Amino acid sequence: MTALTTPDADRPAALEACEAIGRTDDGFLARFDAQFPRLHALFARLYGQRADGLEQLAATVAAASASWNARPLDLKVRDAQREADQDWFQSERMLGGVCYVDRYAGNLAGIRDQIPYFRELGLTYLHLMPLFDAPAGDNDGGYAVSSYRRVNPSLGTMQQLTELAADLRLAGISLVLDFIFNHTSNEHEWAQKAVAGDPEFSDFYLIFPDREMPDAYERTTREIFPDDHRGSFVQLEDGRWIWSTFYRYQWDLNYANPAVFRAMAGEMLFLANQGVEVLRMDAVAFIWKRLGTSCESLPEAHLLLQAFNAVLAMAAPGMVFKSEAIVHPDEVVSYVSPDECELSYNPLQMALTWEALATRDGRLLQQAIDRRHDLPAGTAWVNYVRSHDDIGWTFADEDAAELGIDGYAHRQFLNRFYTGRHEGSFARGVAFQENPATGDARVTGTTASLAGVESGDIGGEDRVVLAHALALSTGGIPLLYLGDEVAQLNDYTYADDPVRRGDSRWVHRGNRPRDAYARRGDDTTTAGRIFRRLTKLISVRQQSPELAGNTLMPFHTPHAAVIGYQRPGAPSRLLVLANVGDAEVAIDPLTFSGFERIGFDLVHDTAHDLDEGLILPPHGFVWLRVTPV
Repeated sequence: MTALTTPDADRPAALEACEAIGRTDDGFLARFDAQFPRLHALFARLYGQRADGLEQLAATVAAASASWNARPLDLKVRDAQREADQDWFQSERMLGGVCYVDRYAGNLAGIRDQIPYFRELGLTYLHLMPLFDAPAGDNDGGYAVSSYRRVNPSLGTMQQLTELAADLRLAGISLVLDFIFNHTSNEHEWAQKAVAGDPEFSDFYLIFPDREMPDAYERTTREIFPDDHRGSFVQLEDGRWIWSTFYRYQWDLNYANPAVFRAMAGEMLFLANQGVEVLRMDAVAFIWKRLGTSCESLPEAHLLLQAFNAVLAMAAPGMVFKSEAIVHPDEVVSYVSPDECELSYNPLQMALTWEALATRDGRLLQQAIDRRHDLPAGTAWVNYVRSHDDIGWTFADEDAAELGIDGYAHRQFLNRFYTGRHEGSFARGVAFQENPATGDARVTGTTASLAGVESGDIGGEDRVVLAHALALSTGGIPLLYLGDEVAQLNDYTYADDPVRRGDSRWVHRGNRPRDAYARRGDDTTTAGRIFRRLTKLISVRQQSPELAGNTLMPFHTPHAAVIGYQRPGAPSRLLVLANVGDAEVAIDPLTFSGFERIGFDLVHDTAHDLDEGLILPPHGFVWLRVTPV
């Protein structure tokens, strides 16, 4: 085995490894020449002290070469299209949808049958929740992966997934899957071999013979799911301890071993060749461990993502990464760059949209839009109202303090409000992972149930539409949790399921609401009214070039309940104003003095004389096309 030296010195070994498994074409060689120095430098920083550093780097490059050689021609064509239009995900026509395969359509064949509806809705991006082989029973909704190369048999086969990806591509829809790369299930072949003492896999996980090292690590790590197990480790049947950040059946991989990186790069490239166009990089903050730290968002986590990005640039240049980092807002942004993750969830905007609706005060959300929305060129937010997961109140305490808000007390209020424990609350959410010792909790629930539709609140439907209007107008890729567009309510039957009743997130993961979809054309029903209003927003967005890209310009009014921002365009621009309060707001003419007299509301097809000011009804909003003076 040989340690890394310099890119020039180590380049021949990498090329030799490629040639040993097949001819490398000129296209791959050009990308190899562009990316190898970067990948080598990252390996040197991560694994420079390892004797097997060069061996694993060469094996990783060889895997990339083999993957490119095996890549179907139509995917190579898509790669060329993406390279020619690297801002494809910035288009005003982008619209994402997310669902569980089994809950929404039964299986992959059922998803295929829904493609006409997806086109009706305007989807260009479809995120199918984890569908890989996983342990029977409790498996964290599929996030405990037993094989990245086998589809859960109850959903279909890998061949069906590949065919579905092709059908979606023909329909103009990019397939998005989770890449759960921080951990595997305890039933994964690697995990079973590691526990059995197979020398090739013994260092794939962090396994210790006694409590000495686990105790040392746990002095500085936090408990993620205390209801499942305390600390960061669980005990094996033979008495040893293995790192398990999340659930006891999810074992963390040891990325300090470059063989783990090489192996996971191979799984990533396999999925790329099935036609996956976006990989959601799960739990990115947790992928590197170092004693004496929180083992979250360490510098090496970024280096690992950049290294995966470099491998992808060699063998599947049309694919992009999406970061899932539910951490401090400053850390969320740190994962977003063209060299790391081109896309990222925007958890701050999501959480503060709900905060604003509860408090009827938009100042904290306005502050976030003004201060924390910017991203590097070539990247974009994925803006969403809710996801498969819980709502954690991820705002920065220092931001809240500027507005006189105590972060801890405010989170307690929001948890009470959205679980219906606060007097006068319109919400019908359920607490998730409530910790009596610390008072911490998160909130689960469908958009309609959280917004007041379930409780019969008069403003419920308007809040659903307002929340989506914000997600659809702040740039990047707006994401719908499928079912929300027809006002799907909470499904409390999860409590009767012995496998699911311990995880309250299943309350908002109900089966596809067939009756609601059947009524989506009936304006006398809640499903019909919300569907009509949301599809109007989607249609307007598709026809508004100002809503492409990610750039926002500040716009403030004197009203705490009103959120404002501008989307640039030439010669006109789009001015978005949204009232999160329960009372009508009158915005005076002086506020609009920087614009020509007439503004046109694209959503409501109405011209406004701005010299007379503007009235925003409760939970009302406008997308005004205005021209600067």
